[in-house]
Amino acid sequence: MKLAYHCSHEQFSASDLLALVRRAEAAGFDAATCSDHFHPWSERQGHGGHAWTWLGAALQATSFGFGVVTAPGQRYHPAVLAQAAATLLELFPGRFWLAVGSGERLNEGITGDPWPAKDERDRRLRECADVMRALWAGQTVTRRGRVRVEAARLYPRPRERPRLFGAAVTAKTARWLGSWADGLITIAQPDQAHARVIEAFRAGGGAGKPVHLKVQLAYARDDAAALRDAWEQWRTNVFASDVLAELRTPAEFEAAAAFVRPEDMQGPVRVAADAARHVEWLRRDAELGVDLLSLHHVGGEQERFIDEFGARVLPRLRG
Repeated sequence: MKLAYHCSHEQFSASDLLALVRRAEAAGFDAATCSDHFHPWSERQGHGGHAWTWLGAALQATSFGFGVVTAPGQRYHPAVLAQAAATLLELFPGRFWLAVGSGERLNEGITGDPWPAKDERDRRLRECADVMRALWAGQTVTRRGRVRVEAARLYPRPRERPRLFGAAVTAKTARWLGSWADGLITIAQPDQAHARVIEAFRAGGGAGKPVHLKVQLAYARDDAAALRDAWEQWRTNVFASDVLAELRTPAEFEAAAAFVRPEDMQGPVRVAADAARHVEWLRRDAELGVDLLSLHHVGGEQERFIDEFGARVLPRLRG
């Protein structure tokens, strides 16, 4: 099992994240993951760096692997994403993977195109995945479906086919992804509900395929500070996935979170100042057969989190 540091483009500038990911590698993390947003989840977070621009710099500045979750079909044409992934793997063989999901209106809505219902977005996602894989296989692709492609071909095609994970929060989506994705990425949920998502992926055809789990946590000098960090930075993200997918602007997320109390953060975010408590939680995740845990500290003091988890958490999980 690998342990990754998650780089949140919504919360930090690209230059700060570059310094943080280098620190994470030095502290003993095995890999890194990053978000791919146009807008932050709230005005308070206040950042929205371009993930693909940053990935080139981050891969050059480090020596471990990177993954990103992206949404083809509206903000990004799948042929352009296929080209971007192929270029990163030509530059940095074996060090990059990507996951695709149906997206959120917060980011994809900037095109001004209609925002489809979830079932339609899933059909579009599968078409995009087929286009990307055909391009990576060296085919010339023309398609006139939910996405339109005209005589697209990659020059040259990548020496290795990128691993195309699927992103899911619900068991229903995970089961569907099991039949065609190369792996699953999902998020930690209260009461280990993510175990059911992973089980559904494997039952749907994903048995034997890798599973990545993103864990939202808050770690500070005491529990009160950790809870305050979680509430200040992540209270806009405690809603069900169907709500998160439909809100349009950071201001709408702020309005939706107006009645979220600090105590409501316990569960959606793992809040604790005790490193041993985090080890306990993460060991339970490891028992699910997870191949990679991506640790997202949602609060401030990222340097402290990286250094202390590198010294006190990662070795115990590996042991």
